[in-house]
Amino acid sequence: MFHRLLSVVRRQRTGRGWQNWSSGRSGASAAEAHSVALPAQAQVVICGGGIMGTSVAYHLSKMGWKDIVLLEQGRLAAGSTRFCAGILSTARHLSIEQKMADYSNKLYQQLEQETGIQTGVQIYDRTSVLHVMVKKGQVTGVETDKGQIECQYFVNCAGQWAYELGLSNEEPVSIPLHACEHFYLLTRPLETPLQSNTPTIVDADGRIYIRNWQGGILSGGFEKNPKPIFTEGKNQLEIQNLQEDWDHFEPLLSSLLRRMPELDTLEIMKLVNCPETFTPDMRCILGESPLVQGYFVLAGMNSAGISFGGGAGRYLAEWMVHGYPSENIWELDLKRFGALQSSRTFLRHRVMEVMPLLYDLKVPRWDFQTGRQLRTSPLYDRLDAQGARWMEKHGFERPKYFVPPDKDLLALEQSKTFYKPDWFDIVESEVKCCKEAVCVIDMSSFTKFEITSTGDQALEVLQYLFSNDLDVPVGHIVHTGMLNEGGGYENDCSIARLSKRSFFMISPTDQQVHCWAWLKKHMPEDSNLLLEDVTWKYTALNLIGPRAVDVLSELSYAPMTPDHFPSLFCKEMSVGYANGIRVMSMTHTGEPGFMLYIPIEYALHVYNEVMSVGQKYGIRNAGYYALRSLRIEKFFAFWGQDLNTLTTPLECGRESRVKLEKGMDFMGRDALLQQKQNGVYKRLTMFILDDHDTDLDLWPWWGEPIYRNGQYAGKTTSSAYSYTLERHVCLGFVHNFSEDTGEEQVVTADFINRGEYEIDIAGHRFQAKAKLYPVTSLFTHKRRKDDVELSDLHGGEPGHLASHQKSCCPGILPSCTDQ
Repeated sequence: MFHRLLSVVRRQRTGRGWQNWSSGRSGASAAEAHSVALPAQAQVVICGGGIMGTSVAYHLSKMGWKDIVLLEQGRLAAGSTRFCAGILSTARHLSIEQKMADYSNKLYQQLEQETGIQTGVQIYDRTSVLHVMVKKGQVTGVETDKGQIECQYFVNCAGQWAYELGLSNEEPVSIPLHACEHFYLLTRPLETPLQSNTPTIVDADGRIYIRNWQGGILSGGFEKNPKPIFTEGKNQLEIQNLQEDWDHFEPLLSSLLRRMPELDTLEIMKLVNCPETFTPDMRCILGESPLVQGYFVLAGMNSAGISFGGGAGRYLAEWMVHGYPSENIWELDLKRFGALQSSRTFLRHRVMEVMPLLYDLKVPRWDFQTGRQLRTSPLYDRLDAQGARWMEKHGFERPKYFVPPDKDLLALEQSKTFYKPDWFDIVESEVKCCKEAVCVIDMSSFTKFEITSTGDQALEVLQYLFSNDLDVPVGHIVHTGMLNEGGGYENDCSIARLSKRSFFMISPTDQQVHCWAWLKKHMPEDSNLLLEDVTWKYTALNLIGPRAVDVLSELSYAPMTPDHFPSLFCKEMSVGYANGIRVMSMTHTGEPGFMLYIPIEYALHVYNEVMSVGQKYGIRNAGYYALRSLRIEKFFAFWGQDLNTLTTPLECGRESRVKLEKGMDFMGRDALLQQKQNGVYKRLTMFILDDHDTDLDLWPWWGEPIYRNGQYAGKTTSSAYSYTLERHVCLGFVHNFSEDTGEEQVVTADFINRGEYEIDIAGHRFQAKAKLYPVTSLFTHKRRKDDVELSDLHGGEPGHLASHQKSCCPGILPSCTDQ
């Protein structure tokens, strides 16, 4: 069948319309660059005349900005926008992607009514941006092939050219994306032309899509073996009509003919081959450069440009105008990537995996297989030899669990399910060891900063940037948040005071670039502060369990009991032969134990000593899956899943981590005071499933709807199986939607406690108990009478700041987590 169709296609290539198929030249350009001089200055210069660039320009003008210049190297919409398949889908994996697509859908329906209205945007085509001028980390202008334009803001919407354009700047900006060839087939109109309302077909199993196109059929897909393009350097093409490749298209064509056999009888007009850009994690790139203020990026749509164009342009415009978007866009933020993820070789290999994933079934906890072992701990080979199975975070390899010798490794690696996973028993044994003996987790991927000053400025600046009081005695650790002006979390972290003028900050792995950029942006330019990223300098080992104190006491020849080494305490010690080890009495799990921050050259020695001495105490390796189970059952929230830039401490039960009552100014204070007066409109809550069968029912993973008294009230943000409770535990925000208007109303502890709850897992609702604080029986260690009540720390009514510094068994208090 394929060869018969192929022979017809080859005959048709010489027929009418084959060479002449092209869209007419865009008439949207306001000026031809060769005949109209560029302005000397503008507030904003946008590079790229596709759907992204024009969307940003449109929304900026709608928000009141008028001095906007849009530059296009060729003709408007002559790149990927011109060749897009035109499918708008609102069914998306991420909530923010759904919101962008939904907004785009509504915008496009009303946009035609606004055409012809002057908005103050000047458009110049046939004008190439050569590079962006930068001075002291701030955009100052743009150099084009027609002259310079001074500007305050630059927006890189250059699509497949965005990568090269970013590197051409005076201060390079890494934009990790790469183009692949994308194919679709066009037929001539049917004898009875298809109507415009003909449904679009998406066959994910067949990896194809089919839609009406000018009375005929447009059909294409995403093959398993995509072809990266422009691998050697800059793409110079304007009209992106690449050479056809029928042999490469054959698997998709076979799927198309199985789904729509009538295609075999239709007259083929053209096989279109055009570039599409893809990113390393299959999410678009939106946001400001971490290195150059005023340099914004909107690119890498992963073949969803039409779906995201309106919404993405709106959120970027909001960011530029107001300083922040109206939604949490962390999952799309450029700062989620590090420079190491921008090498051309890495991108070429990764996008070959990303493109097929657009139509693949993505099971929970799946990991990319390409571009791995980019960042590793010094212990990687040692742990790998002991059965570690790996997951990747921000390019860093982290152990998820350790496979015992008697387990079938191949079966574990190939297991893909939404039900009870094959690693269940393995993680159970690791959790049990954490609770009864001692485990070691390599957590070297943690982001680690040192902030120092010659005077008192380090404390002064950090007191303003962080919500908790950092003026504590040397050696103490404070759990705190870095808030924005709206009171939302930009970061959740732990900070140890090393000396009067030196602080050690620990943050989640994927916060490395974001934290650095936020701190640099808000530190005084003329200060004597030194901010140093020391992530690579230290290997981090987490010793978890009641016997951790015995292991460390023996290795350090120092008493490590709570009386000598209280909770939330930090001290440099010798461990084995190595000195200068930063020992911290916390574990990020709610279990007793210690974090060891080891200079990288001592890592293998310290690990070997810990494992050797720990043999008598039942020591074993553990991974991040065990950590996840322990932290969720203790109601420990994680930034990026449970907390984000729109979540305040009052909404997640962390008022005790905020110095509101001390009369000290800090970023976000005014917003929190206002919220405290008005009440919160959502509340982080823990749910324990009652009637869920772990062996037979689908598992909750995240994103499941929460129902209160039969009414939708929110969705889960993370979940895990608690091996202690023998139940699933979910975390999620509960809202109070008015039954009459649907508007959000104040959420109180009484509102939470009076409700009856269900968690919807794939259409089946399971009863759940809601709690605003952890189950105290989970904390099996001995507590002292003056310890803080757990309800003060999580979700109960506000506790006292001083309670955070009280002593108890090492490591039990909540801290920033990393999964």
